[in-house]
Amino acid sequence: MQIVRQLDPLRNALAEFRAAGLTIGLVPTMGALHAGHMRLVEVAQSQCDAVIASIFVNPTQFGEGEDLDAYPRQEAADADLLQTAGVKLLWAPTADQVYPPGYATNVSVSGISDGLCGAARPGHFDGVATVVAKLFNQVRPDAAFFGEKDYQQLAVIRRMARDLDFSHEIVGVPTVRDADGLALSSRNAYLTAEERADAVALPQTMQEAATAIAAGSPVADILSDAKARLLRSGFHKVDYFELRDADTLALLDDFTKSARLLAAAHIGRTRLIDNIPVS
Repeated sequence: MQIVRQLDPLRNALAEFRAAGLTIGLVPTMGALHAGHMRLVEVAQSQCDAVIASIFVNPTQFGEGEDLDAYPRQEAADADLLQTAGVKLLWAPTADQVYPPGYATNVSVSGISDGLCGAARPGHFDGVATVVAKLFNQVRPDAAFFGEKDYQQLAVIRRMARDLDFSHEIVGVPTVRDADGLALSSRNAYLTAEERADAVALPQTMQEAATAIAAGSPVADILSDAKARLLRSGFHKVDYFELRDADTLALLDDFTKSARLLAAAHIGRTRLIDNIPVS
């Protein structure tokens, strides 16, 4: 596996792949890889000839007081995982390759980035859209792979790709979970043993709420009860627990067949997000 940090060597390597007739799949990450990331790699390998993984902890998607400095960084271990999985190239750019001196351009996706994590983390999705647009331009993949756990992020990227005429496929990969149902996340490493035990209340509460909503129970009552249950179960703050349209992310007051539950809640110093379809 090649590890590349500068744009010119990246372009040269990609040109060799294309000259050999290989299709290219991109798996963008911020590192601290876990089984969820490796599932993205697995799906990418099933659809593309050469998988490129990127690792870049993007400062522009972290707000004031968020965990940029504390975000886990373990590039050597991550590289070993990717090489064992058969990734062809690791794109691990230096900061000046992504944001050169004098950088002054920002990508903002309005509407679908409002509410949910967009409300709780102002500016976050501008940072996401900007860095992903740059990764798309740098790699020019045939397909790019993202986890459904960050569902609003996936929706923002799909909207951005349509609006800016990126022609490659955006592939959403279902959330990978631990045996008890908790969605895998790099931030799970922040949880103490007690917090990790309590955190399972999030997927359990979401599943019970989804079942009740699909059965016809009043949506507002179910959402209110779900928030209260989380606060009784070790979480100290619920940013949102909402029913949204799966495609547009519009708020729903009643169940429709394209509905999705999305939630974000704080336990200890960790903010966990999750989502599930309602069917």
